[in-house]
Amino acid sequence: MNDQPELPPTTDSRAVRVTGGHRLEGTVAVQGSKNIALHLYAASLLADEPLTLTGAPEILDTLVCAEILNHTGTPTKVVGDRFETTPAAAWHPVIPEQLGRRIRTTAVMAAALLARAGQVSFPLPGGDAFCRRMIDRHLAAMEAAGATVAVTGTEVKARIASWDSAAFTTDVLTRSWRPSLGATVTAMLLAARLRGTSTILNPSVEPEVLVTAAVLAAGGVGITWEGATALHVSGTDRISGGAFQIPPDRLEAATLALAAAITGGTVQLDNFPTSEFPDGLVAVFADAGIELVPVNGGTLARCPAGPRVVQMATGPHPAFPTDVQPQLTAFLTQAPGTSRIEERVYPERATHIGPLRALGAAVNADGATITVRGASPLAAADMAGEDIRAATAALIAALAAEGTSTIRGTYHLRRGYGAMMPKLASLGARLTIDQEMP
Repeated sequence: MNDQPELPPTTDSRAVRVTGGHRLEGTVAVQGSKNIALHLYAASLLADEPLTLTGAPEILDTLVCAEILNHTGTPTKVVGDRFETTPAAAWHPVIPEQLGRRIRTTAVMAAALLARAGQVSFPLPGGDAFCRRMIDRHLAAMEAAGATVAVTGTEVKARIASWDSAAFTTDVLTRSWRPSLGATVTAMLLAARLRGTSTILNPSVEPEVLVTAAVLAAGGVGITWEGATALHVSGTDRISGGAFQIPPDRLEAATLALAAAITGGTVQLDNFPTSEFPDGLVAVFADAGIELVPVNGGTLARCPAGPRVVQMATGPHPAFPTDVQPQLTAFLTQAPGTSRIEERVYPERATHIGPLRALGAAVNADGATITVRGASPLAAADMAGEDIRAATAALIAALAAEGTSTIRGTYHLRRGYGAMMPKLASLGARLTIDQEMP
């Protein structure tokens, strides 16, 4: 079953034109979490009954994941914000390269297929291009679960010869000494179908992991936490389905707050409680002059005294999220003085520096340290965003620039945000989308 619209190509000739200098004011709703949804789409492969995810973000990555599930045997349809799956009658455990290279969670989906079919072939992951996507911890989890894994060129093949395999233990700590979010979910999905209790050492405690664990537990999988030290997963041969709500996207909520703040405006996030923001983000926003005020179950975001410089670092949850760092960098271009950001999750994450400098920002990267000197007078420029958050950083800065900027890379914006342009327009942003650009 495949009722999805045809996927667009991975390049997009369209561009966003943004006329800066207009204050953003108003109320918007926050979409379902992109990153949580992608991991739940993989987990849905394990269900032995129909499963529905509501609040699914209406983004390109959702359609790509639905295509992968359909191709590999799990009938899937996307209707509005509903992602609906029916258990597979037969498995075709091969993730096509043209699909697997479009998302970052390819190895996680492959783990679910390996758990169900005993074998899988998949390409190395794609998605954003700001750094290489390391999957060594994913492959180590597969091997720990009893699989033979072979990597040839850009293809990975894994096979479990016998389902007599016992429970396993795997460590998901990366070479940079931080827990791998994706590998934690990979290990959980494998353990969920094996007999006995498996142990994941140094698990990630990001919301993506916690929500996926909750869905598996609701389906009958035993989940026991020892804080951030270990996660124990007791497998089962039958996992029930049901209906689950995808939480709102903390990354989009932060992005909308920064977009309003850089213009001197105010935005009310009517379905995003202030308590859902990570503690590290709340602290950095406060230092930067951004107030997050609880209002009627949502959050009012404003920057009444203007941007202030910060000295901060990204890190695993509940620290400041790396996926908000580019947007924060754009905001800090308007803070008088010198801000410094240590990027401790993805040290190579600096693809947003070029577009910001094109606008006139005094920003540079030296290794993992980003320095921003402001306040910079920004002027319209023609830019391109090479990944989701870099394109978003360019968009935020353009809201504060004089004149009309052109931002190419709407494909990446559509991968991460289902309605960012209409939301900004509803708040008072002056923008248009050109259908064709040379």
